[in-house]
Amino acid sequence: MALIFIRTAIIFVTLLFVMRLMGKSQIGEMQPFEFVISLVIAELACIPMADTSIPILYGIIAIITIFILHQIVWLFQLWFKPVKNVISGKPSVVINKNGIDEFQLKKNNLDVSDLIESMRVAGYFNLDDVYYGLFEANGSFSALPKEEVTSTSLPMILIDRGTPDKKNLTRCGFDDERLNKLLKEQNAKLKEVVVMTVNGEGRVYFQKRGEKYKILQVEVNGEW
Repeated sequence: MALIFIRTAIIFVTLLFVMRLMGKSQIGEMQPFEFVISLVIAELACIPMADTSIPILYGIIAIITIFILHQIVWLFQLWFKPVKNVISGKPSVVINKNGIDEFQLKKNNLDVSDLIESMRVAGYFNLDDVYYGLFEANGSFSALPKEEVTSTSLPMILIDRGTPDKKNLTRCGFDDERLNKLLKEQNAKLKEVVVMTVNGEGRVYFQKRGEKYKILQVEVNGEW
């Protein structure tokens, strides 16, 4: 028991020292390769802590090796920008002056609901609350906000990349006939709609594929 305690303490101190050397990003928002390195280090640390048949020196050497590889990758990224883009990725502009960039969403394996969730976490509740929205290489969301507040009511998704949300449509008082009428007025088919949201004030954010978004006004069943 005492041996395991001592081995664990040694590994802990080694990990603490190595992670500190790797920089602040290791304890904050990590780049993809840093996240992978953290997972590998965690796995390497567990083995010698639990298995007394493995010399503790093996675990320490493995952790230090990962640290050295981390420093090599970091230097490559510092000296060669294309290498950084390949290893860590680069920011994706998912919202621009025309609205949502569907290509960038697909590229990052995201849908509209994921984007809206990230916006809410960042403090933006409407798609047109920002001029530009970006997903950084570390996965965090950044935005250039508009000065004015577009609405004080929470929007709900009615259509997400051509797929209608039946529950939200019913809640807002949109049956098939009314939805088809709105789509016809906008000269759009259901599969051509990138996103359509509506809030409790009846303010609709509507974007057809290949076109700039529009703000419409409709009647809804109450507010939420």
